[in-house]
Amino acid sequence: MMNKLISLLIIFSIIIAGIVFWHLMAKSENTQTVVVYVSEDQIFSEPVLKDFEAETGIQIKPVYDTEEAKSTGTMNRLIAEKNNPQADVYWANEPIRAEVLKQRGISAPYISPNAGDIPAVFKDPQGYWTGFSARARVFVVNSRVLKPPQSVSAYINPRWKGKAVIANPLFGTTTTQMAALFTLWGDKKAKAFMQKMKYNQIKISTDNGESADLVASGEFDFSLVDSDDVVNRIRQGKAVKMIYPDQGKDDIGVLIVPNAALLIKGAPHPDNARKLIDYLLSRETEGKLAFADCAQIPLHGGVKTPPEVKRIDQIKTMAIDYASVARKLQAIQPFLKKWIGY
Repeated sequence: MMNKLISLLIIFSIIIAGIVFWHLMAKSENTQTVVVYVSEDQIFSEPVLKDFEAETGIQIKPVYDTEEAKSTGTMNRLIAEKNNPQADVYWANEPIRAEVLKQRGISAPYISPNAGDIPAVFKDPQGYWTGFSARARVFVVNSRVLKPPQSVSAYINPRWKGKAVIANPLFGTTTTQMAALFTLWGDKKAKAFMQKMKYNQIKISTDNGESADLVASGEFDFSLVDSDDVVNRIRQGKAVKMIYPDQGKDDIGVLIVPNAALLIKGAPHPDNARKLIDYLLSRETEGKLAFADCAQIPLHGGVKTPPEVKRIDQIKTMAIDYASVARKLQAIQPFLKKWIGY
């Protein structure tokens, strides 16, 4: 009887030890993991995430957008997972998607200690997202053009009839550009502007990269693209130059498109999520992205940049509210589809 009791106690002890061990292992895994959904290009974001992993010992579990998803795949996944969140952090390649997630109740507020020096225009006032490392919407101009365009209004100037190209406004940062113009000018003026673009025989390309290549080849004189599209071609020795449009005293300024970091509501690993957001918003990360091929513009002051990347304080930026632009972007979709012929 005694031997049987001892055997039962041993078995019971083994079971308890197993449960404790499993719990500790699960807890250890939980505290050493962070899941991040990423719409920034993997070629640029992955090195930053690997550096975070190496410096902190926290395992990164990334989910990247595919090229086919056009930076919306991870956002749609977050929306689908609203009631059962799987991600901790979303690294958006522009703030409009971050605003959409805020409006749908998918993100949670977090004000990082590294966000203090980032200008207020580039972050949500309640902390639902914070911008970092931006692109500017600039002109790529063929080098043979001696008097390059200086304003987005060049698209409706007869001088440039049939000589300009722009990416399909239903996708990417060109959609954001149009929504920003609608927000600044009002619907009537913005719609008239787009109709005049048609009359001026503006070429529609598939994306910013194709636009930049069409200008570099000399087929067109200029296009409105992201600043990294121009920097990359300048570094490749292409016959192009970069112009920051609308820099005059009374001009509207350049649209700035920052990345955005946000905490997911109900994140499985909230402490590690905050650590990752702090890392993304650091000066060190902005410096890395400035010197990478994406050539992004730091939003912190005092971050060293390569010669072809301007500091944010050297640029007259468009005075917009990204929340208003996000709402306008959704509202103008029917008009844009009709304009493009869909």
